[in-house]
Amino acid sequence: MTGRHHHRLEQGADLAEAARAALEGAGEQWTPMRASVFGVLSAFDRPATAYDVADSLSQSEGRRIAPNSIYRILDLFVARNLAQRIETANAYVANAHPACRHDCMFLVCEKCGQTTHIDDDVLTTRVRDTAIAAGFQPVRPVIEVKGRCRACAGA
Repeated sequence: MTGRHHHRLEQGADLAEAARAALEGAGEQWTPMRASVFGVLSAFDRPATAYDVADSLSQSEGRRIAPNSIYRILDLFVARNLAQRIETANAYVANAHPACRHDCMFLVCEKCGQTTHIDDDVLTTRVRDTAIAAGFQPVRPVIEVKGRCRACAGA
């Protein structure tokens, strides 16, 4: 048993609709600004910082968008499982399966920044169980492996 599970990974309009449904299901509003932030975040092909999102939104809307307001929205997205935070990069990725809440692992390329999300319930359950056995109550295990992606390792 690998411990991996599979999801229907949403993309484009389907992903935005899944995110909206998840946020509203959690009792939050899907405002135009939140929709815009999610749209920009999900369009990045690598983890994006709040500044990346603010710059992109500022360009598309023709007005300055403050990173502080983006941080608040991204924090809400993380809390409601619409996005995941890459701790070592202080950056975010859209969650391609916002209806499924679980721990995950990220493989982060130090050269190009590409980040791969891996679900492995056996590994993350073991991390949680180890923390509990040590008398610690885990909230959200963060597992990030830094190295080189396949493309950069061959370069």
